[in-house]
Amino acid sequence: MYTLYYSPGTASLVAHLALLELGVPYRLEKVDFDKDAQHGAEYLRLNPRGQVPTLVIDGKPYFESAALLMILAERHPEARLAPAPGSPLRAGWYQWIAFFTNSLGPAYRLWFYPPDLGAEEHPPAVREALRKSIEGSWAFVDAHLQSNGPYMLGKDFSGVDLLAIMYMRWSRNMPRSALEWPSLRRLADLVRARPSWRRMYELEGLTEWAA
Repeated sequence: MYTLYYSPGTASLVAHLALLELGVPYRLEKVDFDKDAQHGAEYLRLNPRGQVPTLVIDGKPYFESAALLMILAERHPEARLAPAPGSPLRAGWYQWIAFFTNSLGPAYRLWFYPPDLGAEEHPPAVREALRKSIEGSWAFVDAHLQSNGPYMLGKDFSGVDLLAIMYMRWSRNMPRSALEWPSLRRLADLVRARPSWRRMYELEGLTEWAA
């Protein structure tokens, strides 16, 4: 039994989707951001960073969304969330996970949390630079999908698509949504048609960007 500490629509989304794709037993524990529960002593014992997600595996807590995705994929190879070791697609699996977490992740963090840069709001020049960085990353992914899609690793769905959809969802209220790129829209439509997506929305009580 896994236990996922989550907050609806946050970085815990990819781990929740992965658990649903695997079809394994798990328990959800909501971390109430409105009560600042992520910084409470009880939660900090699990995750000293005070962030979600945290996934408890065999009594031990682990964090970082992409790491949890990789751990779950490797613990349950029968679900084929990751290409098998030795597969020619395995390198792409690592590459795109690193791309999303290293290229899009930090830019999103700064976009949504100006205090990380020591300000209540971004100066216009900083906000514009972050916008260009995020949109440039989406244009890059869209070009890849156009040539190699419809999924991130080609013709078949994988866990990388779950990571992609999480970041795509976060763009929904930005100046340019990821859905404005045609190949990204196609990927989003494919992933949002999956039973795991519909079930995750139901369990987390989400409504925006459902389909």
